[in-house]
Amino acid sequence: MLQAIRNKMHGWPSVILLGVCVLAMSLFGMESYFTSHEDSFVAKVGKHEITPQDYQDRMNQLRQQASADQGDHFDPSIFEKPEVKQQVLDGLVDQQLLLKANDDWGMRVSDQAVRDYIAAIPAFQLNNQFDPTTYQTWLESQRKSPQTFENEIRASLATQLLPDAVTDSTIVGDATLDRFLSLVSQRRDLRYFVLPRPALADSTVSDPEIETFYKAHQADYMNPEQVSVKYIEVNGADLKPDAAPSDDELKKRYEKEKQRFVQPEQRLVSHILINVPTNATPDQQKAALAKAEKIAAEANPGDFARLAEQDSEDLGSKRQGGDLGWLEKGVTNPAFDAAMFTLQKGQISKPVLSPDGYHIIFLRDVRSGASKPFEEVRAQLVKEASVGEQDRKYNDVAGKLSDNTYQNPSSLEPAATAMNLPIKSTGMFSRKGGDGLAANPKLVAAAFGDDVLVQGNNSGLIELGTDHSVVIHVDKHVSAAVRPLAEVRADVQKRILDERAMAAEKKQADDLLARLNKGDAMAAVAASVGASIKTANEAVRRDDQQPAVPAPLLKQAFLLPHPAAGKSQFAAVDMQDGSYALLALDKVQDGDLSKVAPGERDALRQQMTQAYGSEAVRELINVLREKTTIKINKTQL
Repeated sequence: MLQAIRNKMHGWPSVILLGVCVLAMSLFGMESYFTSHEDSFVAKVGKHEITPQDYQDRMNQLRQQASADQGDHFDPSIFEKPEVKQQVLDGLVDQQLLLKANDDWGMRVSDQAVRDYIAAIPAFQLNNQFDPTTYQTWLESQRKSPQTFENEIRASLATQLLPDAVTDSTIVGDATLDRFLSLVSQRRDLRYFVLPRPALADSTVSDPEIETFYKAHQADYMNPEQVSVKYIEVNGADLKPDAAPSDDELKKRYEKEKQRFVQPEQRLVSHILINVPTNATPDQQKAALAKAEKIAAEANPGDFARLAEQDSEDLGSKRQGGDLGWLEKGVTNPAFDAAMFTLQKGQISKPVLSPDGYHIIFLRDVRSGASKPFEEVRAQLVKEASVGEQDRKYNDVAGKLSDNTYQNPSSLEPAATAMNLPIKSTGMFSRKGGDGLAANPKLVAAAFGDDVLVQGNNSGLIELGTDHSVVIHVDKHVSAAVRPLAEVRADVQKRILDERAMAAEKKQADDLLARLNKGDAMAAVAASVGASIKTANEAVRRDDQQPAVPAPLLKQAFLLPHPAAGKSQFAAVDMQDGSYALLALDKVQDGDLSKVAPGERDALRQQMTQAYGSEAVRELINVLREKTTIKINKTQL
């Protein structure tokens, strides 16, 4: 074919054709120079890129946490809102700013801090003590190595290094504490009286007034849009395993997974730590080594605990005589690990250098690995097999339900017939939800979604909880509509009269307040409307400590400015129940600090330190933001 083309490519037509081809190819090649390149990151903080995967991982983590906290009331649509997405991204940016500041200022999370944090996690403890076997079992269930999990913990702790340092350096002095205490325990002398409701001069409401009010407030008289749905439900709790696993099946699983039931070799260890600064000079390193060698030379099993309490710089263990408990391979850093497993019972090591400093390690005891017998773990295997079979059965039924309802989108009947499952119904409910399953936000969102409500299709499989799901189909739909005037006429009339009464009450309160401000005696003003004055001396801010004073009055009393000597401050107060009161503030006294218990002072100081520290951290992050080039790529959100 190429030869045929060549034979025909003669003369000026061929030249033109060749030129067109070359021009097209050259323009195609130049396209990349004029086509914009889309960034692949979600945000760039300095030189560090926050990838879409980083962002998605954080979103998934927050979703899972919210789902666990809120249960059936969890609404996943919250995480689709632009403002929520921006908040999540801002958190990732702030985290990266803090990590960069750690690097710039030489701050790091020590191996000891990671170990202490993991050891304190309740899920890894047995009888309030860290249990290596439980820890290892959990790691295997999560398919994580100790190093991977430790790195995750280290990264998490790293973001708290600066905030913790800022908070720890925050000082709330006695003068600041006293000023705050004096303010919150301030006492005020009050007088007040509640106004009786004035009688309406005109209690008739004309038809035109009713019609005008009704038209202006039709949104208040709407019957909301409502639906009812039919649904097919799959609940794992109702699905029973076909048969209990036999001993032969359990033994096969035991042999296959025997490693899970092996207690790894453990070593009972104490240590003495001599810290080496992060950016230590050669002289500092030599001094630390010399100190460690001197302690190691003096140490013996009998007085090791005493030396640890005296010389160890590991604050977490020195009070326990350097005791680190039972450790297994892989829990500590490699240098410590290697030294620990070369020692014989009762031996004390020479100084071992790790990222934390020099360790003198005392091996107090050894516990060899052993397998738990089948009989001891049989009940656990039965439970795991039952749960696994139930999960398998739920996934099988839920999957078939999803397939059937997807293949027959206009009705639930084919799926119900094929799977021998009943079709159930809800009552009518609005977008705010209803009773039973209709109270679940996921079901409500699906019922009012375009695909189900407008298109008339079955929903997808809606996960209502663990091993609990439904597929729904709209049964009835009632559009939102204004209730007829005849139905709401009495309510409209009442609201018009209420508004007249409120206007009359406010005018009465304003007129009486004007008399008080002009100098009329409060007793005379109260008597003119047949009200009696009540007094509350040394009232405090908290209404639970001053139950006799209504909350709206108490709130207003502490908003009024300090009165001048012999001259009260006055206010008209809306009591939030349709009535008004006149208030007089006569005197203000600072709080009596002698009545504040030391424990209350300490608790308040701690709260204020935390609050001031948090604000200082926010200011620090703002400074870091100003000094760092941050680029946001919203197309990746």
